[in-house]
Amino acid sequence: MNFTDLYKILEKKRYYLFSFEDLLTFFPNENRNNLKQIIFRWKIKGWIYPLKKGFYELIFPEDLNIPDMYIANNLYRPSYISLETALSNYSIIPEVSMAVTSITTKPTRKFRNKHGLFIYHTVKPCVFMGYYVERQENFDIFIAEPEKALIDFLYFKAYRGKKIDFQEERISKEAVGRLKKKKMVKYAKLYNFSLKELHAYLR
Repeated sequence: MNFTDLYKILEKKRYYLFSFEDLLTFFPNENRNNLKQIIFRWKIKGWIYPLKKGFYELIFPEDLNIPDMYIANNLYRPSYISLETALSNYSIIPEVSMAVTSITTKPTRKFRNKHGLFIYHTVKPCVFMGYYVERQENFDIFIAEPEKALIDFLYFKAYRGKKIDFQEERISKEAVGRLKKKKMVKYAKLYNFSLKELHAYLR
């Protein structure tokens, strides 16, 4: 197997992010140990970049500037963008999060690579909903609806035992006022979570 063969397959399938297991699927006759040596050589040459152990980004012959949120979706699956990153995306909070924050049904994890810090918070499978596909720079990104992103955020604040100060969090009354109340109630029920504090803030 040579890099040209790999690139043709990855480019055709749009696998700009791929795992070691993906390569075994594409090249089933390749010896595992030999494939590990090939990957090591490609890393040294700067053709691929390890985002985490066994998971890589294709950066040659061109760096595609893949959106961080798309990387987050694929770095740890299943997951969707939520919490501070989604709230910032919807201008519900003003600042951009220092990390890309996501929700997953898998154990809580943090990953750091050249793109920054990626944080994943665990929820039960019954709560893993309320997201959709948003197209960004020709990449499909799984991101929470604004109502779900806010409820996820408020739940994890309360879960950590922190009192929610909406002014301190700089949550926009105007932006929240445009959200669909029925959806917020629906998602809050998934967590058995009360919205009394939020309602009081919006008055």
